[in-house]
Amino acid sequence: MNKIAVIGAGTMGNGIAHVFAQHEYDVNLIDISENALGRGISNIEKNLDRMVAREKIEPGLKKATLDRISTFTSLQEGVSNAELIVEAATENVELKKAIFKDLDNFAPEGSILATNTSSISITEIAAATGRAEQVIGMHFMNPVPIMKLVEIIRGYSTSNEVTALIMKVSKTLGKIPVEVNDYPGFVANRILMPMINEAILTLHEGVAGVKEIDTVMKLGMAHPMGPLQLADFIGLDVCLSIMKVLHDGFGQSKYAPCPLLVNMVRAGKLGVKAGEGFYDYSESRKAEKVADQFA
Repeated sequence: MNKIAVIGAGTMGNGIAHVFAQHEYDVNLIDISENALGRGISNIEKNLDRMVAREKIEPGLKKATLDRISTFTSLQEGVSNAELIVEAATENVELKKAIFKDLDNFAPEGSILATNTSSISITEIAAATGRAEQVIGMHFMNPVPIMKLVEIIRGYSTSNEVTALIMKVSKTLGKIPVEVNDYPGFVANRILMPMINEAILTLHEGVAGVKEIDTVMKLGMAHPMGPLQLADFIGLDVCLSIMKVLHDGFGQSKYAPCPLLVNMVRAGKLGVKAGEGFYDYSESRKAEKVADQFA
């Protein structure tokens, strides 16, 4: 396997493309927006520059990585020769199902169709295709070039052969894959998001302030980031989306999103990407500085 297509040039998509290309895979990066593709390539270049400056990679690897990435605005053209396709579009079930329906029509017959969803049912996404046994979840962590974990999620019909191959491919990227089954939130977000939601409830109920809550979790629980800062980094809209999936999937009140989280998303206070969330991310504190904490 050498031909990879990545759908979506946003934070996760360009990070996934970066990692595959850095490990000698040929990558087609696909997005409907030329501007998004331009921003995605620019982000990859910045991340490679950071790695070169810190002597984590040789300068020559930067050029080689960028040379392996081609960009497309046509889904049909971008996936025409792909052996593995990783969808990293917005966390919206109807959008993902529509993409996978198109992939079933456009992708080569033997292609593996993977989704980077962080919470949506792999089985439901696979049902939009006629090749459910070739559909699997590859949940990369953000920032993708730094974080080692990849959750490999088997849908109801995912074959043993496809699962084994994707586990093997993940290891070639220098990642540590962990196989899990298809339940709401999988493992990572089933545990993480209720903790973040509880931290927001703690703030909402006036138990403590933002910095105080994060300080308790960093110093008392040895977390590298407090839950509120982490929520800002993930995106509060993404956190809300995942909590809704958990709430709908399990039907239990403990998964109900905190009203403060709902209101902040309505107000556009989405965290780092919006410039404001639980913390201020104005000119003095841009997203790159937050990402540096993981490098």
